Amino acid sequence: MVYPEMQIDSSSRAFCLQYAHSGGLSTMDFEQLKTFQLVSRLKSFSRAAEKLGVTQPAISAQVRSLENEVGARLFDREGGRVTFTAAGRLFEPFAEHCLQCHSHILAGVSELYQSPRGEISVSTSEATSLYVLPTVFAQFKKLYSRVHLSIVRSERSRTLEAVFSREVDFGIVSLPVKDSRLLTHNIHKDEVVLVTSMSHPLADRDTVKLDEILQYPLLMMKHGRQREKINHFFHSRDVQPRVAMELESSELLKRLIGAGIGMGFLPHTNVSADETAGLLKTMKVEGMRVQRELSLVFRKDKTLTRAAHAFLEVATNGARSVPSVSKVKNKPA
Repeated sequence: MVYPEMQIDSSSRAFCLQYAHSGGLSTMDFEQLKTFQLVSRLKSFSRAAEKLGVTQPAISAQVRSLENEVGARLFDREGGRVTFTAAGRLFEPFAEHCLQCHSHILAGVSELYQSPRGEISVSTSEATSLYVLPTVFAQFKKLYSRVHLSIVRSERSRTLEAVFSREVDFGIVSLPVKDSRLLTHNIHKDEVVLVTSMSHPLADRDTVKLDEILQYPLLMMKHGRQREKINHFFHSRDVQPRVAMELESSELLKRLIGAGIGMGFLPHTNVSADETAGLLKTMKVEGMRVQRELSLVFRKDKTLTRAAHAFLEVATNGARSVPSVSKVKNKPA
């Protein structure tokens, strides 16, 4: 494994050397640095406390202890907002570097063992976690039982934010992803289909025409790539569908369709089991072809552990484009 050296500017490096020579590192511990890092990322003492499962006074005490050791205030707290002081801004890359070294040491020792271990966290949408990831996770756990897997369910923008802030190892989002700071690997593709209840007037059809859709109420996702593609289809035909309801949850959308409130568009993977069970009916729309493509994303400058690299290989089904750990370069995000 190749561990990239973190880039620290000259002023921060001088601060690190001066502080180390003063003997300050003898009492500073990694828990204080982790607390500092989490507060700086979340910009909130209370959210950091909630994230770590401790009280806010405990977080404040750790930061105060760290500030005493450094000899300067690291955060300004005014009106509920938390921002860096000049000293905090200078101290931040030093803390990040120390924590990365700590992580690399633990990962390096873990590499002495043949089997991957540790934890992998993945952020993705509700629907992907329900209908795409279970198969991937089952296959991975069968091969690597000592690795703990966790799913963080979030909408697309929050998933990307979590990847950038290193809150999770990987994100799974719909394509396209246009950000040079991320590596993307396609893991799933399926077609978006029209879905109705079994009692709907169109339920006996396999294909319907556009003008037939316009006669019935339509349930739609409120946001997202899928909604954008469907909107583009209707606009290109210069028609306006009868949108009866807009929803944040694709799972709720499916349930309302099943209850007969309206018809809607969903990825076929999300409804295939319901169709097989005779609960829902799917059909194609003449002239319409909307696909959903999902991609596994992670930071280009992320150092992949053996466990993370194993998950990447399983999720992408051994894609040739998967980079080796030693080829993941360190670039500032």
